[in-house]
Amino acid sequence: MSMKRLKKAPGVIIEIIHFARNFPLATIGGIIVLVFVLVAVLAPQVAPQDPDKMNLENALEAPGTEFLLGTDYSGRDMLSRLIFGARISLFISLTSVLIGVGVGVVLGVIAAWFTRLQTLVMRLMDIMLSFPSIIVALTIIAILGSGIQNLIIAIAIYNIPVFARIAFGQTLSIKNFTYIEAVITLGAKDARILLRHILPNIIAPVIVQFTLVIPRAIMLTAGLSFLGLGVMPPTAEWGNMLQNSLRWAYQGPHLVIFPGLALLLVVFGFNTFGDGLRVSLDPRMRNR
Repeated sequence: MSMKRLKKAPGVIIEIIHFARNFPLATIGGIIVLVFVLVAVLAPQVAPQDPDKMNLENALEAPGTEFLLGTDYSGRDMLSRLIFGARISLFISLTSVLIGVGVGVVLGVIAAWFTRLQTLVMRLMDIMLSFPSIIVALTIIAILGSGIQNLIIAIAIYNIPVFARIAFGQTLSIKNFTYIEAVITLGAKDARILLRHILPNIIAPVIVQFTLVIPRAIMLTAGLSFLGLGVMPPTAEWGNMLQNSLRWAYQGPHLVIFPGLALLLVVFGFNTFGDGLRVSLDPRMRNR
């Protein structure tokens, strides 16, 4: 098994090089995303200080040699808080979207395969999609309350119909393929067909949509935290860092600039990487 993997490795490297040459902007976006993910995972190792450690003597220090990105109104190191903020933001976004992927794909595939459920499931998905994401999230948080767990649930619920529609459309297309009809004729069970023939063929568009939905989830997380309905202080999160720093923005503009820049970079990274991935995996767009 290891030999087979070794033989496949050069092909993967060639694909990466090919992608980088054809989609340089998307490659830059992918590198940005990779850096943020690594920083988030290794936050305790790379953060120079405890993000919650206060020292009022160092309050509102400008960026310098001792504090690379300065300090906030409580004397906490901004770089450390941004690093741990990345961890929280990415954890909430990735977890919520993964839940949305899992539930949405299952519902979409089931609705397309079992036609008796199609109208019920897809009309419900259409109703959920008809509301703006912020309205859905605010409604769920109003019912469940604020906090990281409820924020994940709120964002996940909004993303379920997004992936359900993709899985539904892809499954409807694939189920009419000749080889699927042949497998059905041979007496294969529904579960086997769905797991071995349907799901593997809808992975590519789901992955592309995943990379495009993540930045929306990050912005929604930051927006709700900014409104005081998401991650609550003193936990570092980019949205609540922005909200808590507004009153000090004149004395310390770095308090607003750096969290805003972090949001801008990570959203840019995911969007450009997702766009490049979408084009590279779609032969119709690649040949334009």
